[in-house]
Amino acid sequence: MSTSTPQMDTNTNTNTPLPLTGLRVVEFTHMVMGPTCGLILGDLGAEVLKIEPLTGDNTRKLLGSGSGFFGTFNRNKKSVAVDVKHPRGLEIVLRLIAQADVFSENFKSGTMRQLGLGYEALSQLNPQLIYVSHKGFLPGPYEHRTALDEVVQMMGGLAYMTGPEGRPLRAGTSVNDIMGGMFGAIGVLAALQQRHHTGRGQEVQSALFENNVFLMAQHMAQFAVTGHAAAPMPSRISAWAVYDVFTVKHGEQVFLAAVSDTQWALLCDEFDFADLKADPRLDSNNARVQARDWMMPVLRSRFAEFEASELGQRFEAMGLPYAPITRPQDLLEDPHLLASGGLTPVTFPPDASGANRAVHTRTPLLPLTLQGQRMGVRSPPPALGQDTISILSDLGLSRPEITQLLADGVVVGHPVAG
Repeated sequence: MSTSTPQMDTNTNTNTPLPLTGLRVVEFTHMVMGPTCGLILGDLGAEVLKIEPLTGDNTRKLLGSGSGFFGTFNRNKKSVAVDVKHPRGLEIVLRLIAQADVFSENFKSGTMRQLGLGYEALSQLNPQLIYVSHKGFLPGPYEHRTALDEVVQMMGGLAYMTGPEGRPLRAGTSVNDIMGGMFGAIGVLAALQQRHHTGRGQEVQSALFENNVFLMAQHMAQFAVTGHAAAPMPSRISAWAVYDVFTVKHGEQVFLAAVSDTQWALLCDEFDFADLKADPRLDSNNARVQARDWMMPVLRSRFAEFEASELGQRFEAMGLPYAPITRPQDLLEDPHLLASGGLTPVTFPPDASGANRAVHTRTPLLPLTLQGQRMGVRSPPPALGQDTISILSDLGLSRPEITQLLADGVVVGHPVAG
């Protein structure tokens, strides 16, 4: 879905420098995990140089569920397209890294070392460099395996917990990739703070599998505490009696909850469920949990007479939890996000997806505020090689030198004017 909106918007206070202003990040990343780390650092003010192969990040060409990857995770970055396997291309990258604060990568273990960009080499080149690697696994017996978000969801318990019994189901978004990139960014921020004390950089690692295991910690602890294995979410014994999706009038669905005795009393009073309120079998949340087998069909039958919108309005008026069942595309027009600045206009360039056309849309900002301000989009996702020429000029290369690099196929960028 696209909307006719301006190219970009900035929600930050222009009188206050962003927290990471002045920080330079060089990233060798693709797909979601590594780009998410750069997205976070870039949104917080860092200058992020995305080093791409001459053919571009492969996510520029993805279709289907991957068609939104590049546009979503690569705003506030500059694209430098260079053949790092060419000696002159590698020299350019090394010169950039020598001036950088952070180097970020998420390629298969050993790839950076083979290119001459491993941690040992780069830490000697730039002792203050923070080197963050986003991997499938942290060091250990599994680290040689190739991992994907779905792989670690299956082996890390998330797919088991999400689907019904016997039907493991991956979560509906790239949850480990995104959180793995987030933890990579957290590691970078911690290493930056430590560098203030030591004067030296360090290696930071984040991994998909360990991220997924962190998500499973509460279920692992449940087993340790109770001695009983956690049931998949569709068949779990909920900690709260009324905490479920209800199918109501016209087949609509709405999530409704009453998670305390006070909320249960409010619900019964609002809908004239005096018989349920007075029933001694339902006099506490734990009692209602035990009675779910017969109580929930009663509630489902009674709520089925109402429209979802009416139930939502009445639950909101009482301060009870509720939620419409929303599709991702509906969020582009969500009134709260639009009014609060949680969405901002952005343009994805023609080479940012397999669609090969510019897309004008809205994109979510980081889910945080600093001094009441959201971190905005200073620049939209870049076209391939959009910033190659300017970055080479900043390195001190002359116009003839840049022209020769273009002619020799070492870099891709816009032609030098004049």
